[in-house]
This record gives sequence, structure tokens and C-alpha cells, in this order.
Amino acid sequence: MLNPLTRQHEIKPLYEVASSHMARRAFVGGLYHKVQDPNAIGSMTGHAEGSKAFARYRKVEMELKKSLTDMLD
Repeated sequence: MLNPLTRQHEIKPLYEVASSHMARRAFVGGLYHKVQDPNAIGSMTGHAEGSKAFARYRKVEMELKKSLTDMLD
């Protein structure tokens, strides 16, 4: 990580820089990549149905888009 005072890179243990929110984002993103059911994942992570906050956690990958269009063949 970059030290904001010295502007030098420093190596820190993961527990010092990781947060529960970071873990939550990683969990949602990883699970969504496998399942693609926002309601099920949102329910597991405590998000209300249709939550705008939940939408920020996931990114629709180009690979997923391609697999969906391949289903049309």
C-alpha cells in the first residue's frame, strides 16, 4: 500500500488493510459470477430486494454476456 505521508510503498499484513466491507464485496462479486441470481445473493448478504447498493457490488462480465447470447443458438 502507499503511505499517504511518505508516498512510499509499504508492505502490510492483510488484516491491517482488509475490512469486512471489502470481504462482503468480494463475496458478492465471486458468488454472482457463479450464480447470477441477485435476489438469492442479496438475501444472503442482507440487502433488500432491488437494493441500489447491491447493484454496485457486481459487475456483469463480458464472458457472462457472451454465454447468455450463446443460449439463443
